[in-house]
Parts: sequence; C-alpha cells; structure tokens
Amino acid sequence: MGDLTPGLALSRRDGSGPTVAFLSGYQSDMQGTKAVVLDEWAQRSGRGYVRFDYRGCGASPGAFEDFTLEDWFADALSVIDATPGPVVLVGSSMGGWLMLLAALVRPEKIVGLVGIAAAPDFTDWGYSDVEKAQLMRGHDVLQPSAYGEPMLTTARFWASGQALRLPAGDIAFDGAVRLLHGQADDEVPWRHSVDLAARLRSADVQVTLVKDGDHRLSRPQDIALLIAAIESLT
Repeated sequence: MGDLTPGLALSRRDGSGPTVAFLSGYQSDMQGTKAVVLDEWAQRSGRGYVRFDYRGCGASPGAFEDFTLEDWFADALSVIDATPGPVVLVGSSMGGWLMLLAALVRPEKIVGLVGIAAAPDFTDWGYSDVEKAQLMRGHDVLQPSAYGEPMLTTARFWASGQALRLPAGDIAFDGAVRLLHGQADDEVPWRHSVDLAARLRSADVQVTLVKDGDHRLSRPQDIALLIAAIESLT
C-alpha cells in the first residue's frame, strides 16, 4: 500500500466488500451530508468506508487557496493507495472529476464509480470568457454560490484543472458506473452526465436523472438513490 498524504484528516471504517471512498466536491469536506450519511450506512451494513478532507479543506492542514486540483488529486490517490483491497469511488461534483482521473491511473484498484452531479473538466466549461481571461492573466475569480460563501477560484487552481482535463474521446474505464444527476441542478448541467455515459468505455453504465433534484442531491429520497446505486456495485 502507498503512503497517505501527511496530516490528511481521514475517517476510516473497516468492513466487508470493496471499500467505498467518498470524494467531496469543491469547497466541501467530509462533514457534508452525503459523506456523513454514507458513514452511517456503512456502519449499519458492515461495509468498508473511507472519507477524508483534501489539504486546505475541513480538518486537513493548510489554507484552501494554496492548493490546486493536482494537489487534491494526489490526496485522493494517496487515500486509494493506502486502502487495502478493491475500491468503489463515490465522487460528488469536483469529486466526480477526481474519481474519473483516478480510475484512469488505478484501473486495477478501482472496481466501480458512482458520480453525483459529476463535473469533469469544469475549469473548461464552468467560467465565462471574461473570467477565463482574468484567470489566464493570473488573477483569482469569485463567483456567487447558492450554498453559502462565494466560490473562490485561484489562477493556480484553474491552470491545474486545465492541465488535468480528461483525454478527448473515450474514457478507458471498464468497471461499473452509476451517474446520478438532478435536472434542476443550476451548477452542473445534467446533460454532462449523459455525455459522460456515452464516453465511458464500460458497457455497464447507468444514468439516473432526478427531475426536481438540485446540485447537491442531499434530500432523503436522493440519498436513498445514492445508497441503492452503491449497493448495486458492492
């Protein structure tokens, strides 16, 4: 097994089956609703489960603005490598981008993926031309958020995201994939999940669209869909 990123805040629950690893979204942490509810599910069902905070987030060391997508990808890989046995990744929003990147470099370790409003390559499509020009000049960008504090994007984070965009064409992952997306999502258009399903090489890909679901998909009925999707893979 590999070495965990030093100081990374992590909660691990031993159990049966592939270990489920939760990858949080941008400006989120392992105390979010979905991460905590899945921990409770793992306890009830006796399943292996791990959640953690990227550096600069939650209880992990450092300042948020000092880290990039590359750093957080390294954190995710360190958790995956330090986890014995096969792993099912659950990625929320930005975590969905990280899970796809991880699946490409750890195909022997990762046996399944569950995306929740997965947002791969959002540095490419999630910003206006004016914002992109500002970021390319080395200036940070603040965007309003419906979920609290404005979303800060540093020029360094944006540049690292552009460098880590998924390869064009097919995504070479052959394990089972479940993609959940709310059609009332005002952050990540739900058609991204449909397009992602078409690009994945795996033949075992299912997309579930929730007509009145928002970006977070954290209501009880949304959580029930998430747990069902995970159980179908574990």
